[in-house]
Amino acid sequence: MSLFTVDDLGYKPISDYGVIGNLQTVALVGIDGSIDFMCFPYFDSPSIFASLLDRKKGGYFQITSTATDVKYKQLYLTNTNILLTRFLSESGVGEVLDCMPISDKKFHESVVRNVKSIRGENKFRLCCSPKFNYGRSEHQIEERKGEIVFISKGNDRQAFRLIIDVPYQIRDGAVYAEFKLTTGTEKTFIFEELHGDGDFHSHELDFQKQVFVDTSEFWINWISRSNYKGRWRETVNRSALVLKLLTSAKYGSVVAAPTFSLPEVLGGKRNWDYRYTWLRDASFTMFALIKLGFTDEAAQFMHWVEARCNEGDKTGVLQIMYGIDGRKDLHESILGNFEGYCKSSPVRIGNGAADQLQLDIYGELLDSIYLYNKFGQPISNELWKNVVNIIKWVSKNWQRPDEGIWEIRSGKQEFLYSRMMCWVAVDRAIRLAQERSFPAPLASWLKVRDEIYQDIYKNFWSTKKQSFVQYKHSEAIDASVLIAPMVKFISPVDPMWLSTLRAVERELVSDSLVYRYRLSDETKDGLEGQEGTFCMCSFWYIEVLSRSGFVREAQFYFEKMLGYANHLGLYSEELGPRGEHLGNMPQAFTHLALISAAYHLDYALDTIRK
Repeated sequence: MSLFTVDDLGYKPISDYGVIGNLQTVALVGIDGSIDFMCFPYFDSPSIFASLLDRKKGGYFQITSTATDVKYKQLYLTNTNILLTRFLSESGVGEVLDCMPISDKKFHESVVRNVKSIRGENKFRLCCSPKFNYGRSEHQIEERKGEIVFISKGNDRQAFRLIIDVPYQIRDGAVYAEFKLTTGTEKTFIFEELHGDGDFHSHELDFQKQVFVDTSEFWINWISRSNYKGRWRETVNRSALVLKLLTSAKYGSVVAAPTFSLPEVLGGKRNWDYRYTWLRDASFTMFALIKLGFTDEAAQFMHWVEARCNEGDKTGVLQIMYGIDGRKDLHESILGNFEGYCKSSPVRIGNGAADQLQLDIYGELLDSIYLYNKFGQPISNELWKNVVNIIKWVSKNWQRPDEGIWEIRSGKQEFLYSRMMCWVAVDRAIRLAQERSFPAPLASWLKVRDEIYQDIYKNFWSTKKQSFVQYKHSEAIDASVLIAPMVKFISPVDPMWLSTLRAVERELVSDSLVYRYRLSDETKDGLEGQEGTFCMCSFWYIEVLSRSGFVREAQFYFEKMLGYANHLGLYSEELGPRGEHLGNMPQAFTHLALISAAYHLDYALDTIRK
């Protein structure tokens, strides 16, 4: 059994990966030097490497040590997304330095891997085995001077080349090589897409060296713009660098995660495609970008949001998620040729939840517009007219049952979170109208806002639990209620809130770990199996503790949650029973929640020390 296998199935733990990217897509690099996941050229393009989802059929690009006593170390170069994988053995120390080139001048659609012997004689093994179109398309290989070209035979018609200058063999559509490096010697390998429009100078030694210089400078210059000077600067900066990696430079949108179908339960069916942009993330993204000082990114994201609002028939109806380019059709299907991570099937691409009704998205959307108008740039008249249409629709539909924030597949309910975020939508529209003197039917809006408020206090409060509950007239507790004081629906020191917080702690909290809900006869989501704790909810819990005056407790739990990050400071969506990472990786929402928690906790600690 390999040191890194999971359940003897030959898969590395999800936490054993780092990410590199070029603001168009990312690659997941394992701690053993294997690129086991990469969609190309965009986040939601078909995969080229996906052995993370099928170790035999998915494809991978590995460069690793052949030593039998090797130990692995992995780290990012400080303030960059350049990843260093180190191999330590009796024979010496070897390294692989990985990046996807990016500079202020251009994007280079490639992965550059520099292999070096730091000390001693190191033997390395290389295997480059791309699998086109989610492993569904065959390919042919052409050998040229200093390079190998992989050409898809499918309709995708992609072509990639591997620049290589060591002896190699070709077997079954893959390239294999073993080579030695002595102290101070190095080799560079490049895997890049071919467009037929030039060489890109990738063969040149100067280019290969300059790639790392330019990419390093790009990331260092970018993170230097961060305004965060608090106690957890390195952690917050890493989360910011993750969010930047998940941002499309072309469109300004942010994907929820760069992966698809990594399971929430090993061997289970809770496997979803997160390579899209959720409107729900909008306000959280806007807050993080603005507070950290990344106003350009905030503006680009708001332009993407505004484009979504400008689409359609002006009824105010929006989808809950879109493709990174704004497309609406995210048809969900199953890749029957992939066994799934640790045989967790089905492997899904696309996301059927795009067609769900989730009323909360209007609250997050309006909150993001409000924040941008307040801290970014004044919004346009055209966007305001779209806001009016949205609030008109919300005013007529806020009482409808929906699938809710957790996108359940067991039937619609009148969820507290959806109701509360409808209140946020109307409330932020009212504030915008008043602050900007926009024309608006304020009297009717005020009436709707107050009706929603009263409805929540009347129908979503459990006298038995002394808590707000998951859906109308239920007794179930849901971690999404933690958002209530964050969006200013209720004071963080209101007695009803404090008793709700204690109910959440009794039923959903285990130390610093928080479940989003407990599955029961009353709380069903239409899927089989249990699930782990949600990292995002844990950081929500920490933030509301600090807002509610439990600052030292919040600090204690925040520090403990940092210990659940992987070796590079990255988080997946969930943590399993043994603290193992589960779900898609890395998850933007978790890193957004971390930034927000750190920001408010810093403020609270500074306040109590004055």
